[in-house]
Amino acid sequence: MPLQNRVIPTSEITSSNARGHYMGNRGILHNDSKELGIARWKHKAWIICVLDFKKRQRRVMTPNRYTELFFYDEATALAAGHRPCAECQRKRFNDYQRYWKQAFAEQAKAGEMDHILHSKRVVSHSRQQVTINLPFQDIPNGCFLMYMGQPHLKWGSQLHPWTWEGYENSIDIHSNGKLEMLTPVPSANVLHAGYQPDIIGL
Repeated sequence: MPLQNRVIPTSEITSSNARGHYMGNRGILHNDSKELGIARWKHKAWIICVLDFKKRQRRVMTPNRYTELFFYDEATALAAGHRPCAECQRKRFNDYQRYWKQAFAEQAKAGEMDHILHSKRVVSHSRQQVTINLPFQDIPNGCFLMYMGQPHLKWGSQLHPWTWEGYENSIDIHSNGKLEMLTPVPSANVLHAGYQPDIIGL
């Protein structure tokens, strides 16, 4: 039985045998039996980490250590509400921070970005993902949206259906109405400003 530590674009933490290309952290969410409790975060610093950093070794879901979460790629992690780690992904973090400044016309430290992101990614009491409806053309490249009941990555004029094994064949959009954007607005603004997410397989 796979552990419940795979995060999908809707921010839910699920079980899957697929291997993610990035790791993340929201705090200690598991018990000594490697099972998740009710909580889906314990702090606001939801980060995106690389799988290999300074040859550090971890045993997944060690008691009293943070719960290792895994994402298919960076675009998936951004949609789920995370941002690059300032330690293991310093260059990516600096890029994200630089485009944040362009998007919001002011510099922000990691904690300040976390505070803003948290208010735009989740409804605290219900743990529901915060989404907004926008016309397709107003959704930046690299963002996720819901289409036909499934998360899709937007890139150019096409949508790419998301799966744990990768993106399925692209489809052209046929909708004149508004679509539900999953990626939190702050990260969507960073993408619009020019940040290039790591997208696996496109």
